[in-house]
Amino acid sequence: MPPSNPRRLSLQQIVESRRRAAFVGREAELGLFRANFTLPPEDPRHRFVFHVRGNAGVGKTSLLREWGQSAEEFGALTAAADESADSVPDVLAAFAEQFAEQGRPLKAFDRLLAIYRRALHEAAGRLAADNEAPVGGPSPGALAAAQAGLLAAGAIPVVGALAGGIDPAVVARGAGGLRAVFGGRARQQEEARLLAEPVQVLTPVFVAELDRVADAVPWVALFLDTYERTAPQLDRWLADLLASGRYGELPANLVLTLAGQRRLDPAHWGDRGRLVADVPLRPFTEEEARQLLHERGVVAEPVVREVLRLSGGLPVLVSTLAANPGAAGEANATAVERFLAGESDPARRAAALACALPRRFDEDLVAVAVPQAVPGLYDWLHELPFVAEPYSGRSRYHAVVRAPMLRLQRTGSPQRWKAAHDRLAEAFAARRDAAAEGIDPERLWAEQPWRRAALDVLYHRLCARPRTALPEALRAGIELLAQRPSRARHWARTLVDAGEDADDAVLREWGRDLLAAIIDHGPRPTAALGLLLTRAELTDRDRAAALVARAWDRFRAGELEAALSDHGRAVAVDPRSERAHQGRAVILRSLGRYEEALADLDRAEEIAPAWAWAVRERGETYRRMGRLEEALTVLDRAHALDPSDAVPLGSRGLVRHVLGRPEEALDDFDRAIALWPEYAWALVRRARVRTVLGDPVGALADLDRAEELNPGRAGTEGERGEVYRATGRYEEAVACYGRALALDPDYAWAHGSRAAALEALGRIPEARADLDRALELDPDYAWARERRERLGAAGAPAAGVPSPCVPSAE
Repeated sequence: MPPSNPRRLSLQQIVESRRRAAFVGREAELGLFRANFTLPPEDPRHRFVFHVRGNAGVGKTSLLREWGQSAEEFGALTAAADESADSVPDVLAAFAEQFAEQGRPLKAFDRLLAIYRRALHEAAGRLAADNEAPVGGPSPGALAAAQAGLLAAGAIPVVGALAGGIDPAVVARGAGGLRAVFGGRARQQEEARLLAEPVQVLTPVFVAELDRVADAVPWVALFLDTYERTAPQLDRWLADLLASGRYGELPANLVLTLAGQRRLDPAHWGDRGRLVADVPLRPFTEEEARQLLHERGVVAEPVVREVLRLSGGLPVLVSTLAANPGAAGEANATAVERFLAGESDPARRAAALACALPRRFDEDLVAVAVPQAVPGLYDWLHELPFVAEPYSGRSRYHAVVRAPMLRLQRTGSPQRWKAAHDRLAEAFAARRDAAAEGIDPERLWAEQPWRRAALDVLYHRLCARPRTALPEALRAGIELLAQRPSRARHWARTLVDAGEDADDAVLREWGRDLLAAIIDHGPRPTAALGLLLTRAELTDRDRAAALVARAWDRFRAGELEAALSDHGRAVAVDPRSERAHQGRAVILRSLGRYEEALADLDRAEEIAPAWAWAVRERGETYRRMGRLEEALTVLDRAHALDPSDAVPLGSRGLVRHVLGRPEEALDDFDRAIALWPEYAWALVRRARVRTVLGDPVGALADLDRAEELNPGRAGTEGERGEVYRATGRYEEAVACYGRALALDPDYAWAHGSRAAALEALGRIPEARADLDRALELDPDYAWARERRERLGAAGAPAAGVPSPCVPSAE
């Protein structure tokens, strides 16, 4: 038999081997890094962090790749990430994935990351879908805390919401607030904390797993490229990671490398300088550039001098021009002609220019950018020295080379420039539309594949027609800021990129100002929305949408008057905005202004008769007003409009229970929980119904499940007390009410219920004191007033103590 063929190398492996073989220069930097692996960590000369810095094109990425190969030669386990991983969870996930590919999985971390991603996905969907807590849910303050924690997970995950300037008191309530809002989506207390504080929960587990795998290898080498883009999200976290004990003990055989254009921020790194080796990269010296040219066979002195002149010593340009040096004496040749001078095929030359148009590309996009078939084009592109395949997968041109290619196409043929960008916009639109299948339109921006394609559509439309596409881009930004403000940086950077590449000053200024507003103000979108409202030429519909988005942000932060003002302005700008009327109704209802709320809901339903949200809010408003029969009719209609929504069923179940129809109430709660198995609020109310129907075992099971989903809620303990009181277990009931009041001392209903249990035990003075406190908290608490009067001054117990009634405004 003939010998078996060795395993074939991939295209990427072949390209990488050629790059390594062609790497010249940087001998001092290579020697510095390699020497570090010959020093034990205890040696004072050993460095745990390397920071490579220099301008674009100076060769940082190439040096990092070479350093990675060097680290592997010393037996290091390596992993790398770039700007595509722009949050702590994303960076840790990228590292863990690459460790697994090398046979060193971080299993405990991977399990926790999967839980986090699922919970974040579900919680973001609930927040985007509802805009308000579930029926009977938490206060606006709790919502603010929850949103702060959730948004921090994507926006400023490295340090939580504090980096965005959010009140530390709100952050301190983050986990509890998150449980209050998304308790139905958290399977246990730790999962709720994971949502509110992902960095604080994920990092120690990653560090522990890293320490474990580090015991099995000589070294661990981690690399973060394009750090100038991710530093705002990662700087403080990395600095804290290196501090003793903050996230656990790091292994001593870890070496971290950062590469960016700027110096490290002294505010975060000033006292850690002894750990860091600062490695500034400058353009090649003439000797290094000549060495590279000689290695590539470029030896004619006139040609060498011309390459040195054109490249300015930038390694990426020296390397590119070495491959395509052109003829001597062509002093007027453009840089682009020099980049492609070695290619005589005009079809390939034109294709190379066309493929510079997308910011990143794959084989399918190459076919769109170059409609005429060019055999072997995709493979040939990867042989060009200025084409890189970043850690995220899709390929791109180096910015220093791409910029003049774009400029040549934009100025050489404006019509072809527009047509090419139109084709690419259509291709990304097809990807965007495919990614939208099966996703609620209210939460598309939360889905990464859809969001990436949508932003690429905007980029190419802005490049083709900056001024006419700008309103569409700003409108998309309003939607994104309403649905997923934690990812708004990517939208603002898209505007910056399009402004630079299309050479449009207005677009460039918009992008930079929006990016600054988003970075400076953290996860809250108020500043960016304010910028749009004060400077953008928006339609009335768009202006109303921006005001509504800002109003919801302010409502969740507890800024009710400001939120009410924004909704009012939205109504004034666009009287037919159903969302402005519905949003204002919710705030008016929270302020107890029910008739005004109903007037707004009348208008919302007049504008959009089939909009289930407006109908649901009307039913909930009637319920809170005590107009129960009307609430029942409206909630029936809300359920008919959207049978998949569990909330109207839950609200209707409570109405039916208050109306004395427990069997029908139980059916509603059963159906609501079947639609949403983790609907903690409905579980607690179903427990109440089961208690009335004589099923204490089922009631306690519901309360156990609710406590598991949403730990530490006063209402759950209060209902548990009701089950015990209904079955004559008064001492246990008193203990439960006590725990409920410890969680919420102003819980008037729990004071009344505990008074009933104490009365049954003959502890009349204590019962009277609880009734006094209940009436102090709620002077309209009729049941408590009646019981207090019946007890009288003598405190004689009455025969048979009825239930303290169902609080209708829960």
